[in-house]
Amino acid sequence: MPESVYIHIPFCKSKCKYCSFVSYNKPELMGLYAEALIEEIKHKYRGERIRTLYFGGGTPSLMSQKLLEKIISLFSLSNEAEVTLELNPDDADNIRGIKETGVNRLSIGSQTFDDKILKFIGRRHCADDIIKAVKSAKRAGFENISVDLIYGLPMQTLEGVRKDLEKFLSLDIQHISTYGLKIEEESYWGRFYDGKTNKLSDSEGGGNASLSLPDEDMQADMYEEINAFLNNNGFCRYEISNFAKSGFESRHNLNYWNNEEYYGFGAAAHGYVGGIRYSNYNGLETYIHNPCESEKSHQLTKKEQLEEEIFLGLRKTEGVNVKKIKDKFGIDFGCEYKNILDKYSEYFEKDRYALNLKGILVSNIILSEFL
Repeated sequence: MPESVYIHIPFCKSKCKYCSFVSYNKPELMGLYAEALIEEIKHKYRGERIRTLYFGGGTPSLMSQKLLEKIISLFSLSNEAEVTLELNPDDADNIRGIKETGVNRLSIGSQTFDDKILKFIGRRHCADDIIKAVKSAKRAGFENISVDLIYGLPMQTLEGVRKDLEKFLSLDIQHISTYGLKIEEESYWGRFYDGKTNKLSDSEGGGNASLSLPDEDMQADMYEEINAFLNNNGFCRYEISNFAKSGFESRHNLNYWNNEEYYGFGAAAHGYVGGIRYSNYNGLETYIHNPCESEKSHQLTKKEQLEEEIFLGLRKTEGVNVKKIKDKFGIDFGCEYKNILDKYSEYFEKDRYALNLKGILVSNIILSEFL
């Protein structure tokens, strides 16, 4: 029974150059989209008590307060529900209104404090906007604020990442999500990126030579620096990419990593209900005309369910839940996968089936062994 809901709001004023998420600069369709979204929710939602509700995008902060309130009112929320909305720093004018809708957690798409890099990657905000957004959120009464940090960006250095972390720390936020830059073919930069040389071509670099990006070794150094800095300043890593002060872990994202079911509403949204993983239409107009139909759906086999349980469990700092695997699949995890665990023993924590920092840096290799 799903107790979590993800809602995709696929509207942006502009597209960041690294972004491969489904979003459109078509504000004139917001009204029709909202009608379709509400129709889908009323059709699929079965009235379960919802513990986490997450508005992602796109740019959910572009929604009006009235629309946000209307959507939230469709759900039966538990008294302690975590309601998160993603916010761009330059869309912070109505943070107080957002708080009045029942949203109690903000995820601010900050990325970096380096204004030169922000401009180059296509962000609309500057470093001062991040500071203003966090301060405005606190004045509005938000006590659970998350920020995003991307590392491996063009022109970014290890010292630059360290400075970003210091500035985030000075803002007294509760949660930081960190993402190593990966350029997808679907993104704007996908047209200019050469994966073999790890460079953006001249046409995008804007100079006489191609622009080199931080390589895998530098990204690994940045990730290790992030871990060391945050662990020394009151943040614990609870998942490969996420750090939080005690009690401020994202309950919504933990629902994913615990391999629990959830609804996904909106264009390009994914859901997991009744053992079926489904995805909605990506196209905005297609979704608006077919909001109650999924483009794809797949009933997971027992083998696929087990693989997901392991894959997602190993992303968490607490590691694989061996009791859950025993109860659901009748498998002794340590015995069933002894060969793999012995082969990579130096990459696991000594007291549980969880990857250590060294293991996280080669996690793709290790995780593939379990599939």
